[in-house]
Amino acid sequence: MGRLFGTDGVRGVANADLTAEMALGLSVAAAHVLAEAGTFEGHKPTAVVGRDPRASGEFLEAAMVAGLASAGVDVLRVGVLPTPAVAHLTGALGADLGVMLSASHNAMPDNGIKFFARGGHKLADELEDRIEAVYDAHRHGEPWERPTGAGVGRVRSYEEGFEQYVAHLLAVLPNRLDGLKIVLDEAHGAASGVSPEAFARAGAQVVTIGAEPDGLNINDGCGSTHMDKLKAAVVEHGADLGIAHDGDADRCLAVDHTGEEVDGDQILAVLALAMRERSALRSDTVVATVMSNLGFKLAMERAGIRLVQTAVGDRYVLEEMKEHGYALGGEQSGHVIILDHATTGDGTLTGLLLAARVAQTGRTLRELASVMERLPQVLINVPDVDKSRVRTSADLAAAVSEAERELGETGRVLLRPSGTEPLVRVMVEAADIEQARSVAGRLADAVKSALG
Repeated sequence: MGRLFGTDGVRGVANADLTAEMALGLSVAAAHVLAEAGTFEGHKPTAVVGRDPRASGEFLEAAMVAGLASAGVDVLRVGVLPTPAVAHLTGALGADLGVMLSASHNAMPDNGIKFFARGGHKLADELEDRIEAVYDAHRHGEPWERPTGAGVGRVRSYEEGFEQYVAHLLAVLPNRLDGLKIVLDEAHGAASGVSPEAFARAGAQVVTIGAEPDGLNINDGCGSTHMDKLKAAVVEHGADLGIAHDGDADRCLAVDHTGEEVDGDQILAVLALAMRERSALRSDTVVATVMSNLGFKLAMERAGIRLVQTAVGDRYVLEEMKEHGYALGGEQSGHVIILDHATTGDGTLTGLLLAARVAQTGRTLRELASVMERLPQVLINVPDVDKSRVRTSADLAAAVSEAERELGETGRVLLRPSGTEPLVRVMVEAADIEQARSVAGRLADAVKSALG
């Protein structure tokens, strides 16, 4: 698997790449590294462990819990809950460590391990590196100190986590959702229980699809990566809007009453205006990535809201928000972070706040989302090129300058080397789709010529 920790924890095919032995070993290593860092000093450590409904999560959870307890950590098993719920409970319960077993929007055979530090925040990169190093050393025979007797960890189920998380979500809402009919697509995932419960308690009439997980059907033709069923259901039921989550419910996409998709950029735009109205948008600033649609940037400029853009990835959005104290950020993919109430993207919270804005204003989601116009966006992947020379090629720089002159202020060009493959991504936005395709095609040819 190469380096174990990626941008979102450890992930791979369960029982092939990601085995029970690995889960146990990583849990022991995590306990030792955090102990060495002083996290457990002066008290018996506690960890919160949750998972999504994947079948493989059952044995991976057992291995993770066994490893932590064998290293002297008390474990609270919260069962099937969303990633943001595990992060919230880690903070709310004063736990020293949180563990989520999920591969998010990936297909069922995959699974993953994500660690949270005290407070529910992502573990620092240097701690992940140290955990990986200790895991590797133990795997190759280096002994580790094992507690005995009363020093071993105790394990118990913490079923109260479900209710605590739902109560947290409802406490954040600025107003109720009475009078709204909402279709929820739960992707047969981790939010299949808590999301319908929260929306119903908030006053909405709820219709659910994709809310019957069986361990095998997570993300299968449903959820935020497969929106067609939700679009059809919203129209069929005459609903006011639809909300789609992914497998671990850290993202949210939406559908308006006509069945049209509302993406993460549009959701951010709606929430930014709502938060500013109630003086919750600190510094009148929203954080997004460089892949956000130009229409979002233009909409924020018109509204007098400052946009800060980061590299692609919700981790970079979160880092920028934490460093400067911003309250709202996210990605086009539907990862939306409301930092006053969550330490990670929270799809259920995002959906609730979006619905609350519809209920509060009496306007349709279609009207609210029209605050920004999505400009046509064309993306071309150019394979088998020397991606390291993207920023140094004079010929390519000239081609980009020519394209930018042609597009003017109503278009945008972005060339981005892939982080994992030998290819360059060419993205062009323009007011007209044919112009976007034409410019993107010429730039792709220029990439091949200059870097091939």
